[in-house]
Amino acid sequence: MDRVVNVCDRRDKSGSCDGVNVNIAAQSGSHIIAPVLTNTNITGNVQIIHNAPGCTGHHPNTQNEKTKISERRSVLLKFKERIRNEYQYVTEYNSLPGEHVLLSDRYIQPQIIQTHRDQKELEKEISSRGETFQQVRSSRSSQESISLDTLFKPDSCGINRGAVILQGNSGNGKSFTVQKMMMDWACDLYRTKFDVVFHVKCKEVSHISSGMSLVELLSYNSFLSSDEISMMLQGSPERVLFLVDGFDELKYTKDIDHMSPPTDLYQKAPPEVTLCALLRGRILRESFLLVTTRSTAIDILKNVLKEPHSFTEIIGFSEKGVQEYFKKFFHNDILFRKGYEYVRANETLFTACSIPVICWIICTVIQERLNDCADVTSGLETTTSIYVDFLCTLLEHHSQGSGQSVPTLVKSLGRLAEKGILAQQVLFDEKTVHEMVSDPAGSPFLCKFLFKKRIHQETKFSFMHLSFQEFFTALYYLLMDEHESKKKVTEIFSIYKEQGTSWYAAPHFAAVVHFIFGLVNKDIRLTLQKRHEAWGQVGK
Repeated sequence: MDRVVNVCDRRDKSGSCDGVNVNIAAQSGSHIIAPVLTNTNITGNVQIIHNAPGCTGHHPNTQNEKTKISERRSVLLKFKERIRNEYQYVTEYNSLPGEHVLLSDRYIQPQIIQTHRDQKELEKEISSRGETFQQVRSSRSSQESISLDTLFKPDSCGINRGAVILQGNSGNGKSFTVQKMMMDWACDLYRTKFDVVFHVKCKEVSHISSGMSLVELLSYNSFLSSDEISMMLQGSPERVLFLVDGFDELKYTKDIDHMSPPTDLYQKAPPEVTLCALLRGRILRESFLLVTTRSTAIDILKNVLKEPHSFTEIIGFSEKGVQEYFKKFFHNDILFRKGYEYVRANETLFTACSIPVICWIICTVIQERLNDCADVTSGLETTTSIYVDFLCTLLEHHSQGSGQSVPTLVKSLGRLAEKGILAQQVLFDEKTVHEMVSDPAGSPFLCKFLFKKRIHQETKFSFMHLSFQEFFTALYYLLMDEHESKKKVTEIFSIYKEQGTSWYAAPHFAAVVHFIFGLVNKDIRLTLQKRHEAWGQVGK
């Protein structure tokens, strides 16, 4: 569409221009900036001529633009309302169809730190327990723990990072955090920063078989049509945030790096390729990204994500967070205090409660006893039973399905755990882990860490905490045949004799023995057999 502005500074009696005549033309889709006329007296008329079909002399497209803005605002309001309706609830692991609880009754913000932990402080943290564990955590995180609304603030150098990695172990609350951010946006908490926020679940993306454009992919993961998505993305990509949850669950292969990525919103490609094009900044480069992942996929993600990006780690609940979670879960102050004080007195459970999913399991067990009219704390489920529940929960809901049977996976983890217990080691090199565990990336119980070593980068693995390493060692012994199992337990007692008669001379071995006695309990053995029939040999 062409536009012509004609300015005439003097006209004769017939209306014809006999003075200075200025013509300014703009091509279709362009704008006209009027010239500055100095020392000139303009008399007569100023005419603005639009050489466009259907033009009536009003400002071009004003009504059309107003209509588009109104439609976009309407779609946004509808989207926010749907987000609020769905995201205000959470479905728990034991929920029956139709059961749900309010997000506000469960969500406590876990600690989020922005720095990598060095090897020595990580070893100290993994090996400590109870109040000592929380003191180690608080000594370094009190100054570093950040809130969700500061994730995209410029760094100390003023650099505005368009992408943020949020790393965390299984059950530490990554998906809950994403849900909370979506809910906050729908309630207008981020309106000064983001116009629109999209939630992309990598687990769902991996189940799509047909090629999709980014617009179609976002439509698949939301309540909106492709046309509505397209409308929302028009205008200001720098005010769009994508929350990409569970990168470790994406079917990422090296073939993706050799495929031609889409470069616009509408070009189709395999869904993993389309998503990676967004992560790399090939599409909507100016938009913001928050990508959650388990630590086992961190080295892949850092090579896929656009620069500059920042690293954050979600490390679970602080001592105050554990207390607040118990208080929210139990609306009754008496029940809250009974449950919390019981857990606080148990070093192993109190340490494990830093993992949000274990906090939920313990609160659920107490609540179940209350529903059965039993004493809330008397004879409360053993520490071992809590760990067994956690084991089953992660295998059922957080395992990527490496193709290994449950006993094979547990035995391989048990061999690795035992090796560390015997060597008093909590961090394992990559070679050792791959020799014992065929698919460490598929195990929700292993954590991966990257450390600097001189001019190189070193990869190490650990269990989520030393207590889980002890638990897997005990489970490994009970998965053996009776003769081998007795032999292993006898070896442990021999080590006690070598290191001293006191249990405290070899605390790791003492914990393994405690877990062994817990696992041979009849009720726990039946639980394992019921949850995983292939484990029928446990405890025989």
